[in-house]
Amino acid sequence: MIFGLIVVGSGCATTPPHSPTEAFVKQCENRWFMCRASRLVESNYRLAAKVRDEYRRMAKPLAKLPTWSACCAVRSATCFTAEIHIKTQWLQASCSLTFKVPIPTPMVLMLRPRSGARQWVMGEEYRLTPSVPAVEVNDSFGNLCQRLVAPVGEFAIYTSADVRVEALTPVDSDAPFVQVPMLPSEVLEFLLPSRYCESDRFGDLATEIVGQSQPGYAQVVAIADWVTRNIRNTPGSSTYPVSATEVNKRGEGVCRDLAQISIALCRALCIPARLVVGYLHALEPMDIHAWFEAYVGGEWCTFDPSSPQAKHPRIAIAHGRDSADVAIYNQFGPLLLPTAMTVTVEKRDAP
Repeated sequence: MIFGLIVVGSGCATTPPHSPTEAFVKQCENRWFMCRASRLVESNYRLAAKVRDEYRRMAKPLAKLPTWSACCAVRSATCFTAEIHIKTQWLQASCSLTFKVPIPTPMVLMLRPRSGARQWVMGEEYRLTPSVPAVEVNDSFGNLCQRLVAPVGEFAIYTSADVRVEALTPVDSDAPFVQVPMLPSEVLEFLLPSRYCESDRFGDLATEIVGQSQPGYAQVVAIADWVTRNIRNTPGSSTYPVSATEVNKRGEGVCRDLAQISIALCRALCIPARLVVGYLHALEPMDIHAWFEAYVGGEWCTFDPSSPQAKHPRIAIAHGRDSADVAIYNQFGPLLLPTAMTVTVEKRDAP
């Protein structure tokens, strides 16, 4: 995957040396960066900032970096361009659900991943049996939601997607804490207590856990490690969402629960955090998976306390404040549970 970078500024050096010098780095330091991923639908400011920071800190060709490579040339005194090659992988993921519906039941499904800076959906299949009208809308977080009325009788839903993802998300272990006044407006809501992440009750515990850790990424690592050690990941231990305080008392939970107590602890330290649901390759037992992202160093970073050693690629379906925002289905009426559910995630060759 190639990301095209455009850097717009004035007074840039006319020709950079093959090994950028500190002087050249300084000249490019304060330019306005705008990054556009080819064939992606979102501007990737995170990636552009990463390139800028690497140039400033390391002052050597990006081709020598372990995760990505880059080549650059100054086109004019006001334009600097670069290309970044990111290791990617193909995944094919599917989910099938079957319900026995007693009465016509309105439902909102959340089963379609969307393209973004870290993944690109190349092909999809979405089947409803029997076929019924469905309308797709975006929720307040931008997630893709399908509205429909499930008919009486057996109702089956099948979705699959071929997705190109980053093989390994770059990690900046030195990413700093972002002061609240400097946070983007759209990030602020991920600081607040929510239904299943009562961050206002975790201040003392969060402070104890992080100890003398450097504010930012290191604090989130300390939190995720503490959750992994102290809250058992027990698949099937909770069939419905429970709050972070209850999970802390129980000492066990499913992936969703471990992610939510981590979120509560992060927010207690004024670190924005959000819940993500999706697919994780090689997960055992295979199911829809949940993890969390924390906003440090000006970007959302991935953490997975229930699968801390998992370096496998993943596909994000949706994100939100907690599990109330990211249920893969909601029904409105009598309780409706699936009679069958199958999830698959496989690596595949590029088409």
